[in-house]
Amino acid sequence: MSADFKPTARSKVKRLHKRAHYDRATVYAIIDAAVLAHVGYVIDGQPFVTPTNIWREGDRVLWHGSMASRMLKTVREGVPVCVTITHLDGLVMARSAFHHSVNYRSAMLFGRAEMVTDKAAKARALEAFVERVAPGRWATLRPMTAQELKGTMVVGMTIDEAAAKVRTGPPVDDEPDYALPIWAGVVPLTLTAGQPIADPRVATGTPVPSSLARYDIEAYGREAPRADAAG
Repeated sequence: MSADFKPTARSKVKRLHKRAHYDRATVYAIIDAAVLAHVGYVIDGQPFVTPTNIWREGDRVLWHGSMASRMLKTVREGVPVCVTITHLDGLVMARSAFHHSVNYRSAMLFGRAEMVTDKAAKARALEAFVERVAPGRWATLRPMTAQELKGTMVVGMTIDEAAAKVRTGPPVDDEPDYALPIWAGVVPLTLTAGQPIADPRVATGTPVPSSLARYDIEAYGREAPRADAAG
């Protein structure tokens, strides 16, 4: 794994420095546990933030969408991009309104995206994304058509800078407040998967794939298989 990120004026956490992390292990764990990220960019002076699914391959994050996507057509030109991820882990209930907080894991990633132009590399990247969501599923699907591949854009961004910020643990109250008869603590929050719901038009007798029947959202948090995403 490459050296840790070095904070700059752009990426250094300005407040609550003790919660800041710049090591790749922490940053990548936050990315790999994410189902959703937000891509920030600017068009003609107007900021936009677009939610999208992402996945990581080594020191790069990738995302995809329609070739007609305004966001993708903009970021593929190499404009500065900020990708953010947040996991909400708990509500922190303090003895005063001022000290209420949340437990969370967040990351901000900085870089410039580029479009994956090689057809084989793009197909491999899309396969890696599907396999990350549901291991083993790609081999069971109808093969992707040339038109579907043509109509899908994949962009990748090497992470030039990154910063993570994490809060864990109980509330931190003013010392005199600990004696007050007020309940304080943490309400944990987790993202969980429910039972799969079949499409009403699924062919009769088609079983639920084992990977989905036992779907574990925590297993989502892992690096996708490496694929050559240069393009």
